[in-house]
Amino acid sequence: MKTAANARAENTTFYRRLLHRAAAVDDGNILRVAFFALLIGTASVLYVDFRELTESEGSALAMPMQPILPPYDPEGPSEGARPNITTSPQVLEQPLEIALGTGGQLTLTGSIELGSATRFADEIAARGEYVQTVVLDSPGGSVVDALAIGSLIHEKGLGTKVAAGSLCASSCPIIFASGATRIASPEAAIGVHQIYAAALSGDPQSALRVAGAAMSDAQTTTAEIISHLTKTGVDPALWLHALETPPDRLYYFTAEEMTRLKLVTQLADN
Repeated sequence: MKTAANARAENTTFYRRLLHRAAAVDDGNILRVAFFALLIGTASVLYVDFRELTESEGSALAMPMQPILPPYDPEGPSEGARPNITTSPQVLEQPLEIALGTGGQLTLTGSIELGSATRFADEIAARGEYVQTVVLDSPGGSVVDALAIGSLIHEKGLGTKVAAGSLCASSCPIIFASGATRIASPEAAIGVHQIYAAALSGDPQSALRVAGAAMSDAQTTTAEIISHLTKTGVDPALWLHALETPPDRLYYFTAEEMTRLKLVTQLADN
């Protein structure tokens, strides 16, 4: 019987082949290649994760898990080693704090929860004339809120920044990718992984029904992410790295990858 680990390994090989093929495709077709690869990959990885969950006693697929701070996995995909994160885990695990600092910098620190986008929009409405750059230090969280925050940043033409020692993981890179200017330190930890759901106690038959809805939602969300990345000028192939990375790990982008995928417009040391 094929194990979930073997299935993930096969998926990883498949995605890497797609990445190599996509690199050879002309610019007019690369978005279509990436889009369909992402949709196929989303369904397959969610199925593997769901099978693992339902094989556990009394498990079910349900609400998004709390953001996690995965370690670098030397046996996983060939991601870059995680730079040193100086922000404490306790700060990162707290609900998103939005604070206006000096020099037109609005800092977003902590986990992106449901409703974070509304609080961000309220802050921009109240003091947006002072904001030039959104500075990120977050392990991610709600993808829906990250997309909404990113869309507002793009609409307002604001810049984004991730400083040395800071973390921008999971859904946070969606926000970072939204900046008119996107500045990151080579010593910033920027990483992605699969969209995922939590294992909670419940009836496996109910879990199956929820899993079907989760797959549909994940595919819709993936399409929205691809559309958003394309609109902001970031190479949508970036999100292939998210799909091939299990939810308890992170794919950390190297400085070279961030430049090649147009995730950054400038690398800065501070």
